[in-house]
Amino acid sequence: MRHVLTVVLAIWLALPVRAEEALRLAVPEVLESAGFAGYLVPRFALKTGVRITRVGEAEAAEMRLTTDAPVVFGGLGQSWGLVHQDDPRAQRFAEWLRSEIGRKTIESFKAPDGSVFVAVKARAVAPVALEYDGDRIAGERLSLALCGRCHVVNETNRMDGMGATPSFAVLRALGDWDDRFATFHLRNPHPSFTQIADVTDPFDPTLPPPIVPLEMTQADLEAILAYVSGIPPADLGAPLHLQ
Repeated sequence: MRHVLTVVLAIWLALPVRAEEALRLAVPEVLESAGFAGYLVPRFALKTGVRITRVGEAEAAEMRLTTDAPVVFGGLGQSWGLVHQDDPRAQRFAEWLRSEIGRKTIESFKAPDGSVFVAVKARAVAPVALEYDGDRIAGERLSLALCGRCHVVNETNRMDGMGATPSFAVLRALGDWDDRFATFHLRNPHPSFTQIADVTDPFDPTLPPPIVPLEMTQADLEAILAYVSGIPPADLGAPLHLQ
């Protein structure tokens, strides 16, 4: 009997863990064709690890961008809001849209025709709880391989980083370290040589990267965030105020 139970337990442990299904977000065609939804959603996923699948506005979905809801942002001549079911992940997306980084993301988008969006600031926003579920071991390996040519990641490459770039430990000591890592591809000089699959636009053929391109996936960045979250922050003494 004990042998049978052992075999059953071994089989159960070997079964693949079913990944949590992605939330569906119904997107009006005007927002989809402008590229706004495709710009916004991956950046939320990188920040939080919550997976979202965009579907048409007439399809079944747990969340829906619509003009018939409290306003979250304005764009394309209309005011837009989000309605959602009682899923904690959907609530998290709603809170992120009104958070500082969410508003910055909304307002950093520019459509091909030059259209821009304006975010609405909420009176009070509960902080978005962040979790880093990426593979930390892979995150360390990726950090050294992709970031280590400029930044000191840890003792492994402490003699290889560039003096003008802060180490990971110094960045980890900053109050907004997670924002800096999650949006590093938007911060100079990274846009000129960074490609994140399904997030960044292809390089302009007339402006080739100045160095060997840094190519990665969203899962790679999530792993790096998970790794950095466990790095002991450097002792910087008095708080730093960096621009």
